[in-house]
Amino acid sequence: MTIGKWGILAPMRMLVTPEPRGHFVQFCGADDRYLIANVGRFLFEGLQSGEGLVVIATAERRDAFVREVARLGGDPEAAMADGRFQLYDRDKTLDQICVAGQPNKARFETVVGGVLENVPAERIRAYGEMVGKLWSENRRAEAILLEQMWNELQTKMSFSLFCSYAIDVFGEDFELTHIDPVLCTHTHLFPGGLDRALGKALNSAMDEVLGERVDSLRSLMKANYRPAWGVVPRPESMILWLRNNLPDLADAIIGRAREHYDTISKEPAWDPA
Repeated sequence: MTIGKWGILAPMRMLVTPEPRGHFVQFCGADDRYLIANVGRFLFEGLQSGEGLVVIATAERRDAFVREVARLGGDPEAAMADGRFQLYDRDKTLDQICVAGQPNKARFETVVGGVLENVPAERIRAYGEMVGKLWSENRRAEAILLEQMWNELQTKMSFSLFCSYAIDVFGEDFELTHIDPVLCTHTHLFPGGLDRALGKALNSAMDEVLGERVDSLRSLMKANYRPAWGVVPRPESMILWLRNNLPDLADAIIGRAREHYDTISKEPAWDPA
């Protein structure tokens, strides 16, 4: 996947050399190409650096990540043969760490901690989507509890972690009441698509819907800083601000932005091949 003038998917620096205890999250809707591209790069760069990899995902996603690592020039089969690249089923692993449907700390540390300890590498990169499954099943308290367990495990072991949720940033669920607990348990939110394209789409939509009021509202947006969060891309921050502070017009602006984004992302300057 090559990216034209509309920018990268996730900050390349974080995919190449992530913080030892960085905890990243990406939201994606029905189209998970951006997620596969980012996770594939995250895993590929880890292999190139001699790090160990652990992936806890559905079979479809596991296969997609392996193909992407190979497409980038890695040798996932060799890494799996020597134990440096380990793949686990999302649903089975989630069942192993739960008691009566609740993530259990002791089981989590035994199962997941044991997996990480057995990877033959000094540094590890992990990707998991158990939290995303819980969230999609409307078990949101359990999802946040599991995120907190991952964070506690990172205080005992040095590894970087990439999570994903099936959340549409243009959808009504992408608003502070729902998203704040997720953002507070991560260090970085990666863009769910082409970041600059999303920013351009939002700015165009705001101009069209707000008219003369747009400049004053942009100034208010810049003053809205959330120190409890990690790093959040500006377009996603704009959407959250609109949902929280301009509810009467948010749907109109965000709906128009979705239309613009769909058009921009299909321009020849962006080559999805």
